[in-house]
Amino acid sequence: MTDYTLDPALNRVPEPCRHIHIMGICGTGMAALAGMLKEQGFQVTGSDENVYPPMSDFLEQMGIDVMAGYGPQNLVPVPDLVVVGNVIRAVNPEAVTLAEQGIPYVSMPQALGRFFLARCLPLVVTGTHGKTTTSSLLATALYRAGDSPGFMIGGIVEAFGTNYRIGKGSHFVVEGDEYDTAFFNKVSKFLHYRPHHAIVTSIEFDHADIFPDLQAIKASFAEFVTLIPAGGSLTACMDDPVVAEIAGRASCPVLSYGIGADNMYRIADLQVEGLTSRFSVYKHERKLGEFSLPLPGLHNGLNGTAVVALMDHLGFCVEDIQNGLATFEGVKRRQQIRGEINGITVIDDFAHHPTAVRETVRALRLAWPKRRLIIVFEPRTNSSRRAVFQDRYADSFDGSDLVVVREHVPLPDIPASEQFSSVRLVQDLVRRHIDGHYFPDTETILDFLVDRAQSGDIIAILSNGGFDDIHERLLSRLG
Repeated sequence: MTDYTLDPALNRVPEPCRHIHIMGICGTGMAALAGMLKEQGFQVTGSDENVYPPMSDFLEQMGIDVMAGYGPQNLVPVPDLVVVGNVIRAVNPEAVTLAEQGIPYVSMPQALGRFFLARCLPLVVTGTHGKTTTSSLLATALYRAGDSPGFMIGGIVEAFGTNYRIGKGSHFVVEGDEYDTAFFNKVSKFLHYRPHHAIVTSIEFDHADIFPDLQAIKASFAEFVTLIPAGGSLTACMDDPVVAEIAGRASCPVLSYGIGADNMYRIADLQVEGLTSRFSVYKHERKLGEFSLPLPGLHNGLNGTAVVALMDHLGFCVEDIQNGLATFEGVKRRQQIRGEINGITVIDDFAHHPTAVRETVRALRLAWPKRRLIIVFEPRTNSSRRAVFQDRYADSFDGSDLVVVREHVPLPDIPASEQFSSVRLVQDLVRRHIDGHYFPDTETILDFLVDRAQSGDIIAILSNGGFDDIHERLLSRLG
């Protein structure tokens, strides 16, 4: 039997190191790392089986050579180091050659930690929900307050037009993902991010493809908080009982936040008008200030409160924090208005977990209480395409006027009985007196929406993928 095992002794960065090759370079995080390494003066090459715009254009503009497909030829000339993306499996022909030739290798999180986080104070934002928005808000607010943070985030931060930045200051904001690192390192990515200060927004069961249950996720988060040094801090949403349990493992100061009276930083007086939320934050019993955030809903108010708490702890003045929140331009694909045609507003959102769907619907209902709210949902993640959340999705759409559900793309090697059923979700919605509709593909959804949409409608499209470019196609057909 062929041995494809990588030598653990070669899981390191060699000295000297000039040429770095990245396997799976067209992934969002991998392309960001490639850009950062290029800016730092490294020779960067890469390979991927999905080389197409916009990522291929971005890499070309950076002057990075990308090979289409995987194979031994991509490791000629032999690079000093190979960064292996978590889409790569041990039997990948390029990974097999990597093992045979004995080239030093690391994962993306290891590379980020070694080349960028080691010389900064990492501010790691993690949690099941809200980490992209919260980390983007933190990076933007720090920048507006005169800091020059670096960051690497899983979404395009509108203030910078990119998902990464090499800053000039001491802080580096990184979105801490609990997903696994690489085929040779099956631990959560955030365990490589050297947290000095951290935010934990929430902890729920997710990523059913790699975690067997909530206990496994809790174990990973517990290990993460023990990495924070005594001189750092943990900003934790203690309204979440699982977060409160895990925060008890930390040896650093814990900055509690939430709506509960016992929190150190407490959000109150929330008002939502359109896409703007206004709220007060109390520190202990003293009113710290009033804040405005151009994102609707309590969950976004809580994300903002986490940023207020951490920045206050870091010594930033209230006025600078207020300005940072108020001028936040948002993140692509997070309650982002894609366009308005004939009085119909089309919104793009990343929500896919039942809790995220529920909070997004609630936020949009608060934002536009008198307008018809149409939700279009595509189950696309490995978890949402499994039956594990089937029952929980049924009450996630309460507050919607009309819900459209697309058939999911079947998961290979998973029995049909263990996969999500879009038909059943629609049946459950109808039983809850919600106008639900099932469609087998995107084209039939577009036909339905064009026929049914009317002036004043809010159409929110929820998916963590491209959804066949449904947003632009819908706007085009409505026009």
